[in-house]
Amino acid sequence: MSGRLRGADPLTIGQLSARTGLSVSAIRFYEERELVHPRRTAGGRREFVRADIRRLSFVLIAQEFGFSISEIAEQLKRLPDGRAPTKADWTRMSREFRAHLDRRIERMTALREKLDSCIGCGCLSMKSCQLYNAGDAAARHGRGPRYLLGDRPPDTEAE
Repeated sequence: MSGRLRGADPLTIGQLSARTGLSVSAIRFYEERELVHPRRTAGGRREFVRADIRRLSFVLIAQEFGFSISEIAEQLKRLPDGRAPTKADWTRMSREFRAHLDRRIERMTALREKLDSCIGCGCLSMKSCQLYNAGDAAARHGRGPRYLLGDRPPDTEAE
């Protein structure tokens, strides 16, 4: 069949690499993280199904949107192994993914607005600046710039 693949033909890791643009080492990494599950031949060679092209393409897109490997793995667990996902499979998974993206977009938009007003003004007012953190009070909310991420300073929490 001179290099052409039929729908049921297994893919080698090299063929999967060529189709997805991922390096062989990246595909092995994703296999270690259980994002793809190739079969092994008697000789130990990996054989992938064509649906793995979509799975890995999804991984690349999800990473572009800032999802971690563990978040992506959690989503991919909802898809069937060993067969191409149906439209219903993708729709079910995409609903939750969309809600997660919507939450991120809201946070990013709010953060952008806060950064514009705070950094743009140059005042660094000790009373209203969201970067100011007297006595490290924001630490009780977690790591990072907590007030910019939406947590409220102690003197405004009761409002």
